[in-house]
Amino acid sequence: MIPVVLSRARSEDAGGSPPRVNIVAVAILLTCVAIGLWRMIETGNPIPLVVMVVIGLVLMQSPRIAQQWERAVILRLGRFIGLRGPGLFWVVPFVDRVSSWIDQRTITTSFAAEQTLTSDTVPVSVDAVLFWLVHDVQKAALEVQDYTQAVSWAAQTALRDIIGRTELTDLLRGREKIENELQQLIDQRSNPWGVTVSSVEMRDVVIPDALQDAMSREAQAAREKAARIILGQAEMEIAHSFEEAAKSYQQNPTALHLRAMNMLYEGLKEKGALMLIPSSAVESMGMGGLMGAAALAQANLTGGDSGGKDRT
Repeated sequence: MIPVVLSRARSEDAGGSPPRVNIVAVAILLTCVAIGLWRMIETGNPIPLVVMVVIGLVLMQSPRIAQQWERAVILRLGRFIGLRGPGLFWVVPFVDRVSSWIDQRTITTSFAAEQTLTSDTVPVSVDAVLFWLVHDVQKAALEVQDYTQAVSWAAQTALRDIIGRTELTDLLRGREKIENELQQLIDQRSNPWGVTVSSVEMRDVVIPDALQDAMSREAQAAREKAARIILGQAEMEIAHSFEEAAKSYQQNPTALHLRAMNMLYEGLKEKGALMLIPSSAVESMGMGGLMGAAALAQANLTGGDSGGKDRT
């Protein structure tokens, strides 16, 4: 995949770059034309106008304006003489030439590595974004032909190198570490060109669909295993609690009777509730008398209600 370059150094020789509007140069040309018209009106001869237009066209090549974030690389007869900008500066017409305008703002470059094998032979596709800037304009202009394209290719090859010696698990979980290693590697390669890498951020890591399904099933199995282990530990804790409670009730029969009465109360306090208690439990807990008293009280209540109805 060809890396996408979102910013590029502009050169005066590049045909695709838009023309730079220079107000000072336009003002010089208009001034020369005005002087030529004035002399032509006075003398009635068009030669002064032609001469002043030619002079204006020559002089308008001298003033140049660089933006605050730009630096202009000046060549005099093909030899580097210095940098100019920001603001207004002057060059010698037809002798000096602005070979390129270097942007010193932070530049973003998107790059990717498709179907690259990890160290455990898994093909992955990785998208990343590089944030970088030019810290040495002279090196960026003289040491490399096209520093923006060079940074892009360096980022792509570094990404492939990092992926090739990293396992898939580390690539998915240790993004921050990989981003730091990638930043150091790209910065080491681009520093001789006057470029500094600010940061690298991985946007996406794409793995094959079959591997995604396998990893999903593996994660699901791991979660089920953990759930079963937690359930087993809960059962062990409950059994241990029951064992301790049985020991306490064995040593204290009164507590067992109170617990039985509480169970009976909880079961019968709701209207229409019915509780079935085994006879062995009644005999072992000594609840026969209690159950009999409860039945007798219920019969007395029932009999009282019917007698009252008969009397009425």
